[in-house]
Amino acid sequence: MRASRLLAGTVAALAAVAATATAVTAATGTSTARAIPAVRRPAAPPPVRYVALGDSYSAGAQAGAAAGCARSADAYPALWARRHAAASFTSVACAGATTSGVLRQQVGALSAGTTLVSITVGGNDAGFSQVMQACVLEVWNSGCLGAVASAEAFIARTLPGRLDATLRAIRARAPAASIVVLGYPDLYDLSRSADCIGLATAKRAALDQGAGLLDRALSAAAARNGDVFADVRPDFDGHEICDSGSWLHAVTFPFGNSYHPTGNGQEDGYLPAFTAAAGGAIRAQPEQGSRP
Repeated sequence: MRASRLLAGTVAALAAVAATATAVTAATGTSTARAIPAVRRPAAPPPVRYVALGDSYSAGAQAGAAAGCARSADAYPALWARRHAAASFTSVACAGATTSGVLRQQVGALSAGTTLVSITVGGNDAGFSQVMQACVLEVWNSGCLGAVASAEAFIARTLPGRLDATLRAIRARAPAASIVVLGYPDLYDLSRSADCIGLATAKRAALDQGAGLLDRALSAAAARNGDVFADVRPDFDGHEICDSGSWLHAVTFPFGNSYHPTGNGQEDGYLPAFTAAAGGAIRAQPEQGSRP
């Protein structure tokens, strides 16, 4: 009898708890079912509006069929734009361009909507063509070494100011853009110079030394101005002049076409270096309006 009463009391208590829970649920409209969070799709990347500036190394001279300014569809800027489905792409790079030429004739292609800029410049300011002619046409080493020394003095003393002015002008026209400054490759593989027909090793070493100094000046300018430097020398390693699979033209006529990247040099040398630099720059790019 006592056990029956105890069981009856327990059942009544459980019924009361259940009734209370039901009442609370009805009053509050809550449910014991677990809510399933909505799936959030990743935001689409912002459209890339890309403008290529610079000299013949960006125009793609000697890389393939070229139009005005020796501008080729096989140059690294055009290749990158096609492969990355840029929302817009304009190349105003032109063979023979100097920093002053970029300022006068190229930066007008930029706008506040530009999100990516590439540039190669400085070689023509330093007298690239004249140095090459001195090294190729003069028999004695002294003429070549003297020309390289003069170019190096210009790179050390005068070029930094010109590069800063150019990069500041680009930033003023395209304040939200990622700016990638690309360097120049070593021209010769000195490890194979002894078995390579053409210039003496002393001339080749001087030319590579001058190219290295120019790259350091470009890297320093990019760093001073908060931009990105892309060093193409590692990508060209093993593909310089004197290598069996060179990605650089040697001496050609007319002479101004000499020492430019081949189609392979653009696609396998410049393009990977720019792709890596541009990808990092775009990921690090702040929202428009938030750049200091």
